[in-house]
Amino acid sequence: MAVSKSTLSIVFIVLGGLAVLFGTVLVFVGPIIIDDQIVKNIEINPNSGLSYTMWKDIPVPFFMSVYFFHIVNPNETLNGEKPMVEQRGPYVYSENRWKDNITFHDNHTVSYMEYRQYFFEESMSVGNESDVVTIPNMLVLGASVMMENMPLPLRKLVSSTFKSFNEGPFLTKPVGELMWGYDSKLVDFLNNLLPGMLPTSGKFGLFAEFNNSNTGQFTVFTGRDDIRKVHMVDSWNGLKSVDYWSSEQCNMINGTAGQMWPPFMTKESTMPFYSPDACRSMELVYQRTGVSRGIPVYRFVAPKTLFSNGSDYSPNEGFCPCRQSGLLNVSTCRYNSPVFMSHPHFFEADPVLLDTVDGLSPNEDEHGLFIDIHPETGVPMNVSIRLQLNLLIKSVPGITETGDIAEVVIPLIWFEESGYIDGPVLNTFRTNLVVLPMVLEYMQYIFIGLGLAGILGAVVLYVSDKQVKSRMVGQRCTDVYPSSSVSEKTPLLQSPTR
Repeated sequence: MAVSKSTLSIVFIVLGGLAVLFGTVLVFVGPIIIDDQIVKNIEINPNSGLSYTMWKDIPVPFFMSVYFFHIVNPNETLNGEKPMVEQRGPYVYSENRWKDNITFHDNHTVSYMEYRQYFFEESMSVGNESDVVTIPNMLVLGASVMMENMPLPLRKLVSSTFKSFNEGPFLTKPVGELMWGYDSKLVDFLNNLLPGMLPTSGKFGLFAEFNNSNTGQFTVFTGRDDIRKVHMVDSWNGLKSVDYWSSEQCNMINGTAGQMWPPFMTKESTMPFYSPDACRSMELVYQRTGVSRGIPVYRFVAPKTLFSNGSDYSPNEGFCPCRQSGLLNVSTCRYNSPVFMSHPHFFEADPVLLDTVDGLSPNEDEHGLFIDIHPETGVPMNVSIRLQLNLLIKSVPGITETGDIAEVVIPLIWFEESGYIDGPVLNTFRTNLVVLPMVLEYMQYIFIGLGLAGILGAVVLYVSDKQVKSRMVGQRCTDVYPSSSVSEKTPLLQSPTR
């Protein structure tokens, strides 16, 4: 039995209407479902496998690349000439990070200690840890600046101590020893004479205190009661603020611990985080939209005001005493040693800094820091944090080791901590938090499109059926009253015969 076009049109109208209705409902309900799915996956919850594993064990490749500034002319620098440096590296180390002592609290926070280990990756490095470089001797030149305002007899005594331990103004040692520590009789002497003066009780090295260490106890919000607070720091080592700086604003502990951020970010959002290594909170700002390994991302970068001095950017007045813009004085949290942080090669710093040292060439591609983040989840896809460690050196009367060194902030090293999501973790992340929400979003348009197509088809069938029926009625009338017979054989009216 054949189905009539009228019946088909009714069926198409009903199905099309249902599809449009379902698609329209998805327009309003779909985003709620997607957001709910994101919230369930982003909350710090042991029952949320994907995000909890990413947060706890950081199962992604993470590397630290270190570049040394080898001093080409140490003797000339000691005589007051401009230092000339040559970048050596990178020396690349894979990082192993994990969280331990994880404790959940009733106020929807969780405390943990994050540990880190470094392993040298010779295949990714330019050279190896046995390479010899020359850098300023922090124990001598740093301590000399710290002793600048001490009585002259004491400064001379310090100079005699340096001589007795054969400590000069510059060090020429293998990269591995400068990184992770070398034996120093002077360090042993100072630790016995003034316990607690130095950051290490064993070998002295630029990263000696980093390997096999932790970043302190963080307590962050789990997001269970408010997803907008997830990963935000509640306290660090039990502190709500630090006391390194001279203003309440600069001492605030703001943002996250620097690994993940709350979801649903916009281009107007910022990315604040607290860095124990920099002893302060920092904030990144939106730069542009992009794609990282098939996942849409927002790129956030450091604002130009990040390391500005108080004169150029008044909110940074609390980080002073300041020198030129582009330098962060971290002496207050580094045992009062004259140490400064900056972008590599003094990128975005006062040009005066470049005039005092030869061999630097800053550019954004190589020396700017950035984080590519998936805005819907707050999970970083690609990270590159680049910072430089600098030392203030100068001639100090009474300490002959300082010679006639001109006052200059000289770079020691710069390092890049980088990581990206890849492999099975990337595939799972893309499927659960990108592809499925995208499919759900597209479904609403597909159903609405199919529904409208069905309704349009029903209308076409209905109109077509009407036209066919109209023609059939006309044909039947023609068959009953043919026009030719009516006019020729059976006239309805005849004229009377006269």
